[in-house]
Amino acid sequence: MAASVDPLVVERVIGDVVDMFVPSATMSVYYNSKHVTNGCNLRPSLTDDPPRILMSSLNLSDFYTLVMVDPDAPSPSEPYMREWVHWIVVDIPGTGNVNLGREILSYTGPCPPIGIHRYILLLFKQKGPIGMIEQPATRANFNTRHFATHLELGLPIAATYFNAQKEPAAKKVATAA
Repeated sequence: MAASVDPLVVERVIGDVVDMFVPSATMSVYYNSKHVTNGCNLRPSLTDDPPRILMSSLNLSDFYTLVMVDPDAPSPSEPYMREWVHWIVVDIPGTGNVNLGREILSYTGPCPPIGIHRYILLLFKQKGPIGMIEQPATRANFNTRHFATHLELGLPIAATYFNAQKEPAAKKVATAA
């Protein structure tokens, strides 16, 4: 059974990034052994490498697109770069193996400069293989709705998000001269 969208509504993922949708697939996201649940807090240092993603309720004959964005860039109170796109993978086969998809924009981990940022992973069902597509000219001011409309993806079929904030700088160790 697909997950509820309630946390996505409460935290304005639905509204800020995508329109209301009914999940028809499940997507489990893991950074190392940490399972990402909606609204959990992750340290950016834990998210340096792309997450492992498990999907279910997919049709084996279909293809899927994964998009990861930060709608709070550069600051949640002034998100004038909304959305910052962190990752785009298209043509993911119905087996759900993201590694078999075509990476349009390579993964960059979260690096929030100020405040608590939401990082949203969205899964879309494609109508068929995407074919040639140019990567966005910049990561700033990406628009998931426009991207989905341009590729005729429709609404997401699954989504999850987590929060992250800037980590304190490592304390320097004083050395004796």
